[in-house]
Amino acid sequence: MNSTVRLVTAIALLLLAVLLYSSTFVVQQTSQALVFRFGKVARAPITEPGLYFKAPFIDVVVDIDKRILDLELPSQEVIASDQKRLVVDAFTRFRVTDPLRFYQSVGNVPGAASRLTSIVNSTVRTVLADASFTAVVRTDRQALMHKIRDDVNRQAGGLGIEVVDVRLRRADLPEQNSQAVFQRMQTERQREAADIRANGSQMSQTIKAKADRDVVVLRADATRRADELRGNGEAEKNRLLADAFNRDPDFFSFYRSMQAYEVAMKTGDTRMVLTPDSDFFRYFGNPTAKPKEQGRLPATLAPAPPPGVSTAAPPAPGEAKP
Repeated sequence: MNSTVRLVTAIALLLLAVLLYSSTFVVQQTSQALVFRFGKVARAPITEPGLYFKAPFIDVVVDIDKRILDLELPSQEVIASDQKRLVVDAFTRFRVTDPLRFYQSVGNVPGAASRLTSIVNSTVRTVLADASFTAVVRTDRQALMHKIRDDVNRQAGGLGIEVVDVRLRRADLPEQNSQAVFQRMQTERQREAADIRANGSQMSQTIKAKADRDVVVLRADATRRADELRGNGEAEKNRLLADAFNRDPDFFSFYRSMQAYEVAMKTGDTRMVLTPDSDFFRYFGNPTAKPKEQGRLPATLAPAPPPGVSTAAPPAPGEAKP
């Protein structure tokens, strides 16, 4: 009797545990849930995490990820508005915003990825077909990605998902066109460099010609100024000499003779052939001598001739030298 009671109690407890387990479910923070009963929605979508109850054995719970999901898109070739071919590699990020519509339209995440891939690829081709190669690669890339995202959201609105972002990771020319484009760019840069060098050479010649002209003008002005100063100096010198001569002709004659002595008798091998009574030596024996008093100096007053100067009188015509 006791064994039967214990067995029945154990079976009842087991059935109760199974019933409790089948009547509850947990929604994680990264998920949202739909509850179906006999294929129909039994309650509103559950988007908050926690412990929930359901009818055992007849309610079915479907979990749907509510995180932002990444979708890698295959590379595709598009034609820009300037008829240039581009190989575009894109990816998108999306999340489920309406679990019921999402489940009814695509069923699960792989189904959503398949539908979204077709929509994004078609939108990328359509948007980039209206843009130039330069706009896609450099100038308007950000604006084009935003336009693609907005267009995809309009088309995917019935799927219960929201496209958060669409990015063009790569937008390059096909391999067969890259070399030709590179050569054309190289040629353009070489032409620009040649133009810059030609302009620089022309500017250099202009600057040099102006500098040479300025040098000639400055030198001419300097030479003219120097000649004027030199002429003024010579004129002033002659005026001073003339004034000195008019004031004291004897002193002026003495001063000029001293200058001549200084120049003629510099240190070195100086040779002069003059007679002792030459007018050149008139101030040697008598500093106060005047030109009219010139004559042969007395032997006692005649200074010794400098080395190399002969004091003998020149021989008379026809007289033989000793």
